[in-house]
Amino acid sequence: MRVIDVVPGQAPTFDSATAPVEPWPGRADPDDASVGRPFDQFVVKIHGRCNLACDYCYVYEMRDSGWRDRPRVMAAEVADRLIARIVEHVDRHRLGRVRVILHGGEPLLAGPEPIERFAAAIRHRLAAVGATAQLVVQSNGVLLDAALLDVLARYDIRVGLSLDGDRVAQDRHRRRADGRGTHADVARALALLELPRHRGRLEGLLCTVDLANEPRATCAALLAHRPPMIDFLLPHGTWDHPPPSGCGDGPYGRWLAAAFDHWWDAGRPVRVRLFDAVLDLWAGGAGGSEAVGLAAADAVVIETDGTYQRTDSLRAVADGATATGLDVWRHPLDAASALRALEQPTGGLDALCGICRSCPVVRVCGGGLRAHRHGRGKGFDNPSVYCRDLAILVGHVRFRMAERLSGRRASAVDGARVGEAREVVVGRSAAFD
Repeated sequence: MRVIDVVPGQAPTFDSATAPVEPWPGRADPDDASVGRPFDQFVVKIHGRCNLACDYCYVYEMRDSGWRDRPRVMAAEVADRLIARIVEHVDRHRLGRVRVILHGGEPLLAGPEPIERFAAAIRHRLAAVGATAQLVVQSNGVLLDAALLDVLARYDIRVGLSLDGDRVAQDRHRRRADGRGTHADVARALALLELPRHRGRLEGLLCTVDLANEPRATCAALLAHRPPMIDFLLPHGTWDHPPPSGCGDGPYGRWLAAAFDHWWDAGRPVRVRLFDAVLDLWAGGAGGSEAVGLAAADAVVIETDGTYQRTDSLRAVADGATATGLDVWRHPLDAASALRALEQPTGGLDALCGICRSCPVVRVCGGGLRAHRHGRGKGFDNPSVYCRDLAILVGHVRFRMAERLSGRRASAVDGARVGEAREVVVGRSAAFD
């Protein structure tokens, strides 16, 4: 199957006479570890299972089934070997500071002792080579209690929590296997993090966008917790397996534009990673988000079995799409970095399809998340399944920036403005130029 035609924001037209292209047509030989940028972020899956059954989960509910064959918990010997590999990598590349995210599944299922052992060891061994680590645990918050918080405080580990908004929004998708919601649990966890001993330990809130939730109310519900950062995530989808709304006329972009307005008009009280990234990119910066911009994320995922994996979002693409064939026992982290460089030798603008490269806002949008570009017949050589949504958001942000610079009073997003933004970013108007 090959793509005959691709129109921004619309599903590609396919010729069914040819076979689909797999996401990774072959495995590059990573023996030459002299190529590739070093990793400065390590996503460590210390536990491979979860105590929730969120229906949009990319690990358990999408294309990849690799979790079924991996250990539930990262064994102590695997963790020790991984720490040695991280220290080796940091020392070789003279990295002064790295970021280590304890992830899952649900990492708190591992319990206090493994978390303490890992944190103590990596801090001690990095210090021996003159480096430090920012440690973060990304959790659903259900198991966060006083004992775990004491460990996190002892080793200066920050906590990221997942929260989709108010009770109705949270409990629609983020539920236990028996259907019970989790909003009360996350509210309790946030209350613990507000205690004087733990204040400042909250890293931020992750919110997966759901069109059923009113965007301004969702943003307000998140801001009410006064987090240092909010990150809005689009539900994962590809051209083969579209997001919940399908490949429509940009409903997620309009949702995000409305949420942006609430945040912008409130004076930008906290960082919102996606919004701040778009603002920074329009101002000529690098952005700092994997979701937009042309800069690649220098991160690697390490599973409970010690295997190095590609970015988790690729689990939405195909079974095994994250596998590298590399692991902590046989390969230095430089091998994973080299493999990434061989598979994506140029990156940036050259890694995008022709439609994206010719788009007037490509340096801001960046083609979106790589997984969202995948489609049968052309692999990743497509615009994002969220092309129109990204177009609406980046155009709307530019409009609000221009408003602010001109000194005119900003107003709420409306259909006319969204339409104008969409026209601009798909190249049909030069209103902002």
